[in-house]
Parts: sequence; C-alpha cells; structure tokens
Amino acid sequence: MERKITLGITRDMFDAEGNLDIPGPGLELLDEMPEMEYRMFDQFLPEVTAEQIQGCDMVISAAASWTERSLDGNDCLIALLYTGVGYDHIDVKALTDAGVLFCFAPDAVRRPMACTIITFILALAMKLMAKDKITRQGRWSEQNDYRGEGLMGKTLGSIGVGNIGHEVFALAQPFGMRHLGCDPYIKQTDVDDVGVQLVDMDTLLAESDFVSISVPLNEETRYLVGERELRKMKSTAYLISTSRGPVVDEAALIQALQEGWICGAGMDVFEEEPVDPDNPILGMDNVVVSPHSLCHTDEYYKLAWSGKLRQAAQILRGEIPEELVNREVLNRPVFQTKFKKFQMS
Repeated sequence: MERKITLGITRDMFDAEGNLDIPGPGLELLDEMPEMEYRMFDQFLPEVTAEQIQGCDMVISAAASWTERSLDGNDCLIALLYTGVGYDHIDVKALTDAGVLFCFAPDAVRRPMACTIITFILALAMKLMAKDKITRQGRWSEQNDYRGEGLMGKTLGSIGVGNIGHEVFALAQPFGMRHLGCDPYIKQTDVDDVGVQLVDMDTLLAESDFVSISVPLNEETRYLVGERELRKMKSTAYLISTSRGPVVDEAALIQALQEGWICGAGMDVFEEEPVDPDNPILGMDNVVVSPHSLCHTDEYYKLAWSGKLRQAAQILRGEIPEELVNREVLNRPVFQTKFKKFQMS
C-alpha cells in the first residue's frame, strides 16, 4: 500500500477542545495500526457532506445523516463504520451504490440498551421518580400514595426479540416474570433459552404488564404502536419506548396517558428530538423520560469504539467484518475495485 489509510471521524465524537469524548484509551488504540492516520471532521453537520469525506478511506460516524449527496463524486471511501444499530438516518442504498461497506455495532448496544429497558421497568414499577420528587420536596408523609409494584408473576412483552429484545429477557429472568415476544423474523427455538413464548401482537398487548419495543424504524414499523394498539393494552400496563420515536404515534400515546388507557410510560425517544419543552409528556408524573441517551454508558462507548477500530483493522487486512449490513455491496464492481488494494496489501 503506497500511502497511509485515512480514517475520518465525525466531529460529534470530540469535545469542544478537540479531544475524543470517549471513555478508555481512545485514539491510543490507533497506535496499533501504523498503516492508518485519522482526521477529525472540522465541524459537526446534521448531514455529512462530500467535502468532509474527501480523501477518507473509512469514516467512523455517530449521529450525522448520510445521503446520496454525502457520497457525490467520491471514489475513495470504502467503509462507513457506524457506532450504533438504528440507522434510519443513513441511506444504505446510496452507500451500496457507491461501493461502500456499512458496518454497525450490535455488540456495543446489546447490553446497554437492555439495561436501559430494565431501568425503565424498575423505575416505573417502583414509582421511583415520584418518590424522588416527594422526598426532595419534603412531602415525606405522602409516601403511601406512591406504593410500588412487584414484578414476580407479571408479564413482560417485547415487540421485537432480536439482538436487544433477547438480552432484555436474559436480564429479566431473575424477576420471575412471564415472557411474551412478538417478532415475525425469529422462530420459537430462537428464544427458548430465555423462556419467551412467541405470540401475535394483539395477544402480547392484551396480556403484558410491561410492553417494550425493540424494532428498527422503517416503513413497516412507523407508527407500529398507535391508538388501536394502545387501546388493547391493560389500563394497568406500561409502555417502554427506546428504539425510535416515530415507531409510536406520540399523539395517541399522549391521549392514552391523559385518559388512562395505560398506566404510564418510559421514553428514551421522541418523534421530535430534541423534545419540545412544551410537550405534554414532560409534565406527566406517570412518565419517565431521558434524552435518547440512557444507554450511553462507559461500557457502550468502549465497546463501540474498540469495535469500530476492529472493523477498520479487518478491512485493512482485506477481510469483511461480520457486522456488515449491506452484503449486496460485495458483488458491486465499484466496491471490488476499491477493495483490491486492501486484499493485495
């Protein structure tokens, strides 16, 4: 290989002073790859531009969108290494057409996201936020108004039982709950190890005390949970929304919470982000909210960063990472031409 490989890193992964904002050794791990140099993007833009990636062989990216415009005229980029799993903000077809590998990070998010869902379940069941509030406000005598709920014998349902959903059930096993799952892409044998009974969505909604959603956002899942689905839930049940905001019809959810169709909700995602300060959900005592970041733990960042560098190292060796999303790109002549220099190095 005649020159060093250039790894671009989007600006949102650095702090204001230009230091990599990730726990752990960070950029020091690049010392193990002397064939590679990195370049921090000068600024964060909501959509990556063709000028930003000019000269980059690979890019590690987080929140920025990628469109066909991002790749206009680029014949150098061979891989986009994404630090998450939900990629509705990334035009995968455009990447494929441009001969670019798209690799995501299922191992990095599996446990942190499952812990996020479990956190919401426990916080809602134990009325944690209400108890925190009355304690801080000196309302100690009101404690009996906010008695918690035990989990043993309750039913936990997950819409989507893939990478994250499966891990949720694994973590929930000691709670003694009944486990229901709904997922058209898996078989019963895939979830037998975590005691999940696969059922149709209506059954899951009607019988679950906690309904968690772990699905990607696409045309099939947009407004997957709306008025019809919320009305099927128990009035004592809770909804946990942690995948993408538009998977849930937020207007219907607000009505459900205001009128008591369901008991409460845990929300890490919203239809509009950042969430509007006037959103009625923010004033509800039966909702626990977080800013699409509850899974952003040191564990997540370390796994995401080390995973991206591992994928970069594999590509440097002429290998294809297992976490490749767009496998059809491997048959594209434009990709094969770019990949030859790595296979011959």
